[in-house]
Amino acid sequence: MTEKDKLFKKIERLFVRAWTTYGLLTDNDNILIGLSGGKDSLLLTELLARRARIQHPQFKVEAIHIRMESIHYETDTCYLQHFCDTLGVRLHLVTTSFQTSPSNSDTEEPSPTAHAPKPPCFLCSWQRRKQLFNMAQQLGCNKIALGHHQDDLLHTAIMNLLYQGRFGTMPARLKMKKMPLQIIRPMCLIPEKLIIQYAEMSHYEKQTKQCPYEHDTNRTTARHFFEEAERQNPEARFSLWNALEREDKLIEDY
Repeated sequence: MTEKDKLFKKIERLFVRAWTTYGLLTDNDNILIGLSGGKDSLLLTELLARRARIQHPQFKVEAIHIRMESIHYETDTCYLQHFCDTLGVRLHLVTTSFQTSPSNSDTEEPSPTAHAPKPPCFLCSWQRRKQLFNMAQQLGCNKIALGHHQDDLLHTAIMNLLYQGRFGTMPARLKMKKMPLQIIRPMCLIPEKLIIQYAEMSHYEKQTKQCPYEHDTNRTTARHFFEEAERQNPEARFSLWNALEREDKLIEDY
């Protein structure tokens, strides 16, 4: 067995533990994968496609890649198509956009009651979420799978504490009340460092252009905060994760 095979087995064990612990996959699921083109979503697609072949549980997977015209970053869609074809996953390409500020004329007086424009990250995320939900319902999918790993969930918990004064995170499984959909995060137990190693061994192609807002967010601050916490206490990761589990923050209804 090669080092790459050994690493995949390690990752796959965490993947299986996640979906059995949090009830993420069941028979007859029809799952839509949010494929951004980054290392996380590429690995998620590979994990789900391989598991679907085993047929235990028995489920189907498709993927969607959303191109955002308003933000200047991009992924090679030819590479994504080839990647999905190799795994036997149908890929849907959707292009959308959003306005970063209200469209007022040069002579128009701003309204004193006008709301401040939403930040680009919020608008981009909202529009992507909308397209994901629309495509999932069009295809008859009952679940949307996102490629957030364990570090993402822990960083979100820190962000919520520091900036919103509440304890919570992106749950491993989120059941929507207003539509017959669940959002699942099957890589929630996988540390990012393992994904980075596997992506390098697999020669995953990197995004052509990175998001210009990627390194200027509260999430970056939370990442640095968490890295320092781990330097001070190597058990910080497990302590924070256990706290999320004790407070039932990893399975939610919305």
